[in-house]
Amino acid sequence: MAQQSTIDTLLNLVPDHPDRVLSHLSTRPGDLASQKDAHGYSLVHAAASYNHPDLLRTLMQTYNVDINILDEDGETALFNAETVDIVKLLIELGIDVNLRNSEGQTAEEKLDHEDEQPEIAAFLHQQRTTSSRTTSDTTSTQPNGNGNGNGNGNETLDRPPPLPNGIHINVGTMAPDEAGEAPDPEFRRRIEELAAREDFQTEEGQRELRSLVEDVVGGIREEEGSGQGVGTRRRVG
Repeated sequence: MAQQSTIDTLLNLVPDHPDRVLSHLSTRPGDLASQKDAHGYSLVHAAASYNHPDLLRTLMQTYNVDINILDEDGETALFNAETVDIVKLLIELGIDVNLRNSEGQTAEEKLDHEDEQPEIAAFLHQQRTTSSRTTSDTTSTQPNGNGNGNGNGNETLDRPPPLPNGIHINVGTMAPDEAGEAPDPEFRRRIEELAAREDFQTEEGQRELRSLVEDVVGGIREEEGSGQGVGTRRRVG
């Protein structure tokens, strides 16, 4: 009971006196830093809840407390966080944002409620989607990987949109004197702007690319109909 009383005392000190908690830990060797109260609540949970980054860092770096320590509800300190800054620190220290509590919820899902911490839920959602997009982009550019059409991955992400009926593009090389007229600068600029957008690989981005190609094709057909000849066509370079 003495050990339990000690952890309860320290938890009560966390809100207003985190420095005293650190002082007490320094004089008590052992596993006190990772102790829990009767409900599984730990100093890590308390430090996150009351926004004490120095205490949190010390628990991790000096006393090697598990950042993913769970309370009786199967929740990490991430479920107790009340500021975005402390969430950023928890992520920096390696907390698992995908862990689910005893009710099957992630921290993002539980906190996404007006009575909880919707701002933090929104931040976690942004982090997750950004991470997923980065992973997808990295996979799609891996040589001989799963996203470049040479493997078994998401080949549809890198597949160009279908061209209008009757239009074909042959990819190859040609001598300089065969190249003819340079690609239309305006068309090239529009293609580069579209390709630089974050949503280029999405359905909306691909729809806009298809529309751009159709505009160019329409212009080519109009020029052919007016008798201007092949030499005046804009080339898809």
